[in-house]
Amino acid sequence: MSAPPTLSPRLTGTAFATLLLIAFMMGANHVAARLAFDHGVEVVTAVAFRSGVTAVVVALLVLWQGVSLALTRRHRQVLPVIGALVAIQSLCLYASVARLPVALALLAFNTYPLWTALWARLIYAHRPEGRVLRAMPLMLVGLALALDVSGAASGLGLSTQWAQMGAGVAFALAAAATFGLALVLTQHEAADVDGRLRTAITMAMVGLLALGGVAWQGGFHLPQAPLGWVGLMGLTVLYGTAFTVMFTVLPRLGVVGNSAIMNVEPIFALVLAWLVLGQTIAPLQVAGGLLVVATVMWLGLARR
Repeated sequence: MSAPPTLSPRLTGTAFATLLLIAFMMGANHVAARLAFDHGVEVVTAVAFRSGVTAVVVALLVLWQGVSLALTRRHRQVLPVIGALVAIQSLCLYASVARLPVALALLAFNTYPLWTALWARLIYAHRPEGRVLRAMPLMLVGLALALDVSGAASGLGLSTQWAQMGAGVAFALAAAATFGLALVLTQHEAADVDGRLRTAITMAMVGLLALGGVAWQGGFHLPQAPLGWVGLMGLTVLYGTAFTVMFTVLPRLGVVGNSAIMNVEPIFALVLAWLVLGQTIAPLQVAGGLLVVATVMWLGLARR
């Protein structure tokens, strides 16, 4: 993801189906990532593969479509910062996926609109919109239900529940916070950079930083079983394909950036994680997840 959620005024059936396809691929990417993590792949290795391949694909699109490569001094200063933030976000989100049920990790990450509003207030003194303030308690209640913060749904109790999931939730919220900051900086400092070029630069930065992490930990930690290779190749192909579709098909359909409709990604992840990984969550948690997704979608659709 590289831009704030937006939606074109008129959404055709083809555009709607394409957005759902992208959401499906993004959800499947995280399920594939968990499959890879369960079979020996380290988080840094997964991020390096995913971001490196995506950077190459988007860079080829930039060259093929003749996108201008001109950048101002301000752009050259802020884009590396955005790239570093997205690198942190990528590592934290995958670290959360490795520790939590996939859908819960994505739901906690989906609080990024609240972080976006907070960073905009702190850095640019922008007062949050009324709808964001109204959405905040709904989203937090939904997240509390989805994460089963009291341990009631799981029957584990408060202390045991947080001993098991505390690190995963912390990583997901850190991912949301850094992504929110990246969105704010993008909107205010780099919105006039072509999205394809901005994404190519960002993914290249993420890939390079991940490779640095790979070198620091002594090399790639590759799969130890065939299913791990399926997961690693799956997350790379799904993520790269989703981005390619986002920057080649969506502009022709009149859909700019990431539509709010793509925030159904955790729902796809919930179903896929159940089918592929056997992960299940309690009905009350599902209800909380639906509340989070509905609130985020309402925030995005309200900006039409």
